[in-house]
Amino acid sequence: MQDNQASTSTIDDERPLATAGSGDAMARLLAEVEALRAENKDLKLLYEATIEHGEAVEDQLAESNMLLQRVQARLEEELNDALRYVLSLLPQPRQSGPRADWMLVPSTELGGDSFGYHDIDADHFAIYLLDVCGHGVGAALLSASVINVLRASALPNADFRDPSAVLAGLNAAFPMEKQNNMFFTIWYGVYQRSTGQLVFSSGGHPPAILLHEMPDGSVSTDLLIGSGGMAIGAIADLDYDASTVLVQPGDRLLVLSDGTYEIGTDGSEPLTFQDILDFTRKPGGDEPAAVLAWARAINGSETLPDDFSFLRVEF
Repeated sequence: MQDNQASTSTIDDERPLATAGSGDAMARLLAEVEALRAENKDLKLLYEATIEHGEAVEDQLAESNMLLQRVQARLEEELNDALRYVLSLLPQPRQSGPRADWMLVPSTELGGDSFGYHDIDADHFAIYLLDVCGHGVGAALLSASVINVLRASALPNADFRDPSAVLAGLNAAFPMEKQNNMFFTIWYGVYQRSTGQLVFSSGGHPPAILLHEMPDGSVSTDLLIGSGGMAIGAIADLDYDASTVLVQPGDRLLVLSDGTYEIGTDGSEPLTFQDILDFTRKPGGDEPAAVLAWARAINGSETLPDDFSFLRVEF
């Protein structure tokens, strides 16, 4: 009996020890479960916060995108208004006395080219074309300012029948240091009806072309360019020379910007002035639309690398 009791006592002593060990393991397991639950809860809160933040960011992005679209639409409308204003400064084509036609295609929304012609008085007719360096709003604003000065004959102490005086006056009125370092080139001529004389001067501008139909059907050309004329606004206190040529009835005067011919040809060197001179000698080659089509065909694209401006005057 004592042996049995001892055996039982030994078994009973081991059971509490096993139960105690199992309780510790269970406690540790429960603690781990609680820790996982707490971590899961934190992760759930973090996920919900992330989703909420993401939705807020998405809403902000959508709002910013709508704002950007409204700003872009407003800027495009303002650019369109500016373009309409610039185009409103250009003269209407003339049918006689002399006849005049033109083509202007900016390379961007707004360009720096502009031109005009008008009667100074009953006997004198002014013709001019200018090209501001660069493109965009700044170039267009300067171009419009110069055109308005020429249209209104608004240079102090300048006789607008004298091209050299007009260019000197423009050079004094538009120094580049006061025009955001922009300057411009210009060709300015005055045709006198009573004498048939065309007096002209150039400030860094490509030559104008005078075409004369010969009796045998060939076309002779004179290049009308002032000697030594610098771009307007580049150097202060410059004098500009004027030259005179006699114009015959039926002669055509072509005044143009360098954007009409400085065009690349499949990676080769750009065209030269001689190229456009040769083209304008051809039958119909002096028409503005024909020159534009020729330039675009060579460029291989409707959009040219520079502003295209071409003015044709037939006497």
